[in-house]
Amino acid sequence: MSNTDATKKPRETDDVPVPATLRKSLKNRHIQLIALGGAIGTGLFYGSSESIALAGPSILLAYLIGGLAIFMIVRALSEMSVEDPKAGAFSYYATRYWSKRAGFISGWNYWFNYILVSMVELAVVGSFVNYWFPAIPTWVSAAVFLVLITAANLLGVSKFGEFEFWFAIIKIVAVIAMIIGGLAVIVFALPTASGIKASFANWFTVGDGFFPNGLMTHTDKGWTGLLMALVVVMFSFGGTELIGITAGETESPKTTIPRATNDIIWRILVFYIGALGVIMAVVPWNTIDGQSSPFVQIFDSVGIHAAAGILNFVCLTAVMSVYNSGLYANSRMLYSLAKQGNAPAYLGKLNSKGVPVAGVLTSAVITAIAVVVVFVWPEFAFNYLMSIATIAGIINWTMIMFTEMKFRKVVAAGGAPADTELAGLSGQKALDAIHFKLPFAKVTPWVVLAFLALVVVLMCFSSSYRVAVIAGVIWLAILFVAYQVTQGRK
Repeated sequence: MSNTDATKKPRETDDVPVPATLRKSLKNRHIQLIALGGAIGTGLFYGSSESIALAGPSILLAYLIGGLAIFMIVRALSEMSVEDPKAGAFSYYATRYWSKRAGFISGWNYWFNYILVSMVELAVVGSFVNYWFPAIPTWVSAAVFLVLITAANLLGVSKFGEFEFWFAIIKIVAVIAMIIGGLAVIVFALPTASGIKASFANWFTVGDGFFPNGLMTHTDKGWTGLLMALVVVMFSFGGTELIGITAGETESPKTTIPRATNDIIWRILVFYIGALGVIMAVVPWNTIDGQSSPFVQIFDSVGIHAAAGILNFVCLTAVMSVYNSGLYANSRMLYSLAKQGNAPAYLGKLNSKGVPVAGVLTSAVITAIAVVVVFVWPEFAFNYLMSIATIAGIINWTMIMFTEMKFRKVVAAGGAPADTELAGLSGQKALDAIHFKLPFAKVTPWVVLAFLALVVVLMCFSSSYRVAVIAGVIWLAILFVAYQVTQGRK
């Protein structure tokens, strides 16, 4: 063996015993599929019915507008992640470039948000299992999947990436199959159950046309329906910011993160606008009533009745994917919060595989308690806890945009951390040296913030979302008080 071979650093994987540190084991294919799968969940397969009912075919515009906003939010996060890839992402950046209080609020808000999202996903997993095995109690299904996914997260980050890779593949194949099947119905003019010829012209000729559901009448061309649908649309994009969380464990963040981020646009075009556009061309939009998934309706309309069972399997994997991603993100967030001094120190410890075991197990236990709350007090869980989860996404995205502006100010002032390539630079030279810049960075954050403020205002006009706005104010107050209390004890 040569001296070069003897001193060569071993490849960093979950299976090689090295000092406790986060492993940069996530490959490009993992990041691409994690980012891609993060935008496809049960919200698309089932929740799209609600948005179509609100806006009709104009929902395609809502997804395009909302998609551009979420793209800029992830671009802002990725700008920081590429320069300074760290676990905890936006919480870490908020602490370093804004204030410790901002990092505390950002991190705990995101952690609790994913606890609640995971809570709902695990609470409904039993309904998908009962499709095939109706005798199995729903709580048993929730417990089994919680244990399995938690165990998978303890194996190491590369194993998490592999699980998420295949979960995403299943969802992507399902959506692409639906699009191809729908296009075949349109191109070959196959008969449909509705008796209406499948055509993209149905966007404009069915019901009240492309812009139905106006404020009081249909004479205002349905702009109100489009605006109200923006609220539903924005929350369907929750999870796309997971790209930033993975940066601290990615092999080549400077190439992988920009590629995954820029691909968000075509993902939205294909998997949301493309899929729903084809659905509304085949199935009249005013017959999509939410009683079943639009994805099932499109196959039922041409006599393929096995679609319900297939989609049930896809949704089961989607639920597992959400909890898998949520547990990963939450464990890394707790690890980052502990390193910031914003969480108990035991959460900042890693095992020999680079896994924050305490963060994984703590998040799993709290999620289990939340699932019990759903089963025992479902009204409380869905009316109040989910209201916090609903508004927490807006809080998270808002803080990302403010943090990005703070980041640029620090960089321009020559205050970039010594462990980044921007160290020692200042002024415009420092800003020009940023590898993956947010487009039109001087105005984009303010445009996005104004859009998010509009979404909150629109929520106030909806009885189902108004409670979320109230809960959001209370939730922020709790976080502020919690920070003051924890700091007072030190």
